[in-house]
Amino acid sequence: MRQRRLIVGIRGSGIAATTCAHLLHGAGLRVASEAAHRTPVPTILLSDPALALLRDVFGRPGLFADSPRIKRRVIAWGGAPVVVPHSAALVSEEAVQAALASDKPAAGPVPVNFSIHAAPPQPSGKMRIFGDRNAVAAKIGLRDPACAQEGRVEAVPDGWLFLVPAGTGEGWLLGVGGSLDNLLAQSGLIAPVVDAVGAASMPFPAAPRLHLPLCGDDWLACGTAALGFDPLCGDGTAQSVREGILASALLIGIAEDGDRAAMLTHYESMLIAAMRRHLALCAQFYASGGTGDWWREQHDALMDGHRWCTGLLAKMPEPAFVLDRFRLVRRQQAA
Repeated sequence: MRQRRLIVGIRGSGIAATTCAHLLHGAGLRVASEAAHRTPVPTILLSDPALALLRDVFGRPGLFADSPRIKRRVIAWGGAPVVVPHSAALVSEEAVQAALASDKPAAGPVPVNFSIHAAPPQPSGKMRIFGDRNAVAAKIGLRDPACAQEGRVEAVPDGWLFLVPAGTGEGWLLGVGGSLDNLLAQSGLIAPVVDAVGAASMPFPAAPRLHLPLCGDDWLACGTAALGFDPLCGDGTAQSVREGILASALLIGIAEDGDRAAMLTHYESMLIAAMRRHLALCAQFYASGGTGDWWREQHDALMDGHRWCTGLLAKMPEPAFVLDRFRLVRRQQAA
């Protein structure tokens, strides 16, 4: 299928969908976008590596240079609090989308040859969830001005809390494992600096999750519609960008008469491998955060998922491609 004939439909409005649209437009492919609205994340911590990745993909070297920044993290995780340096920009998801979503979709309804599903539902399959935990978030007041440039993370007996600033004297509090009131009652690090807790959000999934299958002959899942990371690890935004890069590289390859089946298999194996790495990292945190039943159950679910992903990868061929910037090339070509 020649490049001029491939029209890609993208369903979704998140960072992965925006990345796909930008790179496909840049490669000369036609894109038909369909928005799928959801409640945006109020605050994103863009680590320096994640910010560098966004700047590179979108050619915006000054992106979010003037945003408020986090300079340190205070962590109480299975022991006494420790302070570690941390450099990240504080932005809202709405601000990210407003800054990046500048490409124009194809005008009017058009027939598409391939669909990227960056929002549910998918054409087939189901989402597997590795654990049983939800999160809630609330706007809070900050008692201590020093918190304006720091994030705080704390493990408590029934779950964990994550506090990030959000402007002068305010912040966002994320709680996983129970209600904010219950978690704050167990807190020695975050509760003393939090005041005027606002209404909590509706609970939303916080356990890692993976949709299978991740692709078909004329579609693929991308972004949080493909997989979701535990917010504890803070790599969700960078992962969405990486998925967008890989998905768009696959479509560019198909448009240039590449091996569709091999590329789709490569895409699925790369996302399963990313989930496997994430589950291993999460398991380390949940093994050390607490000793109660909740912590053990979450850790065991993560390890079960890790073994399951390992089994899936054992049945798949070795990766046949590597990324060369924003294109897939055969391994022997890259060597």
